[in-house]
Amino acid sequence: MTAPERALAVAAGALPAPLRADVEALAAEASRVDGAASLSEDALLRLRTTSLASHLLLREGNALAGYAQLAPTDADGPAAGELLVHPAHRRRGAGRLLLDRVVEVAGPAGALLWSHGDTPGAAALAAAGGWTRVRELWRMERPLAGVEALDVPALPEGVRVRAFVPGADDEAWVAVNAAAFATHAEQGRWTVADLRLRLREPWFDPALLLLAEDTSGSAPRLVGSCWMKVAPAVPGGPDVGELYVLGLAPAAAGRGLGRALLVRGLQALLPRGAAGALPVELYVDGDNEAATRLYARLGFERVAVDVQYRSPGA
Repeated sequence: MTAPERALAVAAGALPAPLRADVEALAAEASRVDGAASLSEDALLRLRTTSLASHLLLREGNALAGYAQLAPTDADGPAAGELLVHPAHRRRGAGRLLLDRVVEVAGPAGALLWSHGDTPGAAALAAAGGWTRVRELWRMERPLAGVEALDVPALPEGVRVRAFVPGADDEAWVAVNAAAFATHAEQGRWTVADLRLRLREPWFDPALLLLAEDTSGSAPRLVGSCWMKVAPAVPGGPDVGELYVLGLAPAAAGRGLGRALLVRGLQALLPRGAAGALPVELYVDGDNEAATRLYARLGFERVAVDVQYRSPGA
């Protein structure tokens, strides 16, 4: 039997609905087989927004066999993205074909690609293409059960906690988030538009976005936040709680506010998990020792690792 003809196309910006549906179906099947989300939330959002992302779509006959996405980071830095191959089309050269085309599309600045899960297949593909492992993102998890027994740390003097108000707190939240994650490759680059995309997601609940305000001055000033989320970790899967964002203004760090916010955020999930039957996860850079220690003290354990690879010459 003749093998189906391959065709690789590159598109930019928001994908038309039929193409988006094909990519989402591919990602759902890869997630089901691999037991891990095959595309990040950022990548899924870029499928339907007029971003500067490039989409690489590999077809074998009428089937979408593979997909890669690249998004610019800064003017001189490598593009960042993700690559996946449909489970039914693996080990036939599709991954290498996509990987080589990613290098062409990225140009001289090169590219960074995430592998969701530290899998032998991804490691072998990266090695064959001369890509280098440069970053680890840990997924840590704990059960919601037992959260009610955690000691709730006192807030620093002059600080109060309240829920986020959409439309009123957007700009202040983005400013503090940018300051908190000034050196972070992805989080610190969020704009108000990026925030509002997420506020429109069906999982968003303002009661799970806690704001810390310093009330010692003439007007309250936002100094940190803890954003929790409840949604399926993979399409069609059961709900999972997630520490989505925990960030403090640099001047507020070192006063115990991060732990105080996180415990309150975890306990805000209690009404959403019947009898505590809800796992809670978070993602953290493996080399962020201060954060990983904090999470470990609150009962989180590392359960998986995502790996980022850099293209040769980048």
